[in-house]
Amino acid sequence: MFLPKMLHSLDATILEQYTDEIEEVTQKAKEFGLVLTRDEIKNLIVSRNQVLHSYGRVELSVDVTKELAEVFCASPYVDDKNYVSTLYELQEIFYYLKNETEDKIGDSQLIGIMKDYFDDICRGSLELLKSKLDEFAERFRSDARFRKSLLGS
Repeated sequence: MFLPKMLHSLDATILEQYTDEIEEVTQKAKEFGLVLTRDEIKNLIVSRNQVLHSYGRVELSVDVTKELAEVFCASPYVDDKNYVSTLYELQEIFYYLKNETEDKIGDSQLIGIMKDYFDDICRGSLELLKSKLDEFAERFRSDARFRKSLLGS
């Protein structure tokens, strides 16, 4: 009878904990003139949960969101006007790419690849980033199939 209330309370507690964790990481972003409010962070977490659900994924921490916020705040293409919306998109792209590469690339390495593409080839264009990373994922899968065929597995 009280289960839904307990689960809601637990969700609220976890949301606050995750918000605190991300808020700590965003101190670095302040050096670049970027600020995330607690409400923006909470919305980012809610968005992350929706993305995870849509891709059938489960994560027990917000480490990816924290790392995305920390790594991309240093991009010359991120400013106070697009920081939050960029993080929303980057979460979506990250989890899409995790699925497309079958979790065979570590989180930090994948975030580094995303950042390199974003800053260099894509010059801050999220649409181009999606397209280029889609091509990357296709090459990755093709290379994996080739390696597998060589090994006879």
